[in-house]
Amino acid sequence: MAEDDLFEVPDFCRKPTLILGCGNILFGDDGFGCAVVQHLETSGSVPEEAYIAEAGTGVRKLLFTLCLSPVRPRRVLIVDAFDVGRRPGEIFEIDPADIPAIKCDDFSMHQVPTSNLLRELQDQCGVEVRVLACQTAPLPDQVSVGLSEPVERAVDLAARWIVGEYFARVAGTGPGASAENNGSHRKQSLATVVTM
Repeated sequence: MAEDDLFEVPDFCRKPTLILGCGNILFGDDGFGCAVVQHLETSGSVPEEAYIAEAGTGVRKLLFTLCLSPVRPRRVLIVDAFDVGRRPGEIFEIDPADIPAIKCDDFSMHQVPTSNLLRELQDQCGVEVRVLACQTAPLPDQVSVGLSEPVERAVDLAARWIVGEYFARVAGTGPGASAENNGSHRKQSLATVVTM
């Protein structure tokens, strides 16, 4: 690729780590992913090698760009809210292939074409794709800005997990830094944060 071509590649494609906060901030806890990104931005803990963005309900366009880009991050983390019957405010990882079908109708990242883009990034493009989820309290039927108390508390927990799992990784320390780590270690590190 010519060096001039890199100037046309968006910055979010060029960083080794990309973290996207998804959801609709106008519908209560669905705005969890955006709140986590805002928390990370204000904490000043984002290293130069990482790119974080509030994707809101427009994550599909970013993922499509990533799939077509000649340059991609090595790892992508999607942060979003789900209602899968867990305790409100509980954070957990979910495999992109296991995104609940019940979310296919909404305007968040879970629409089937977007889920397919996540799998394509992972399977065809060699990008590590992970999804950090938070269980919502009941979502409102109409516009209602703001998170419920348990989901609001989960914002800081999720941000601390991201710092340890992704930003320490950039610095070469922390649970995600070693190539020997496997999925069970990831779950253990998330469980450690959840119990804090």
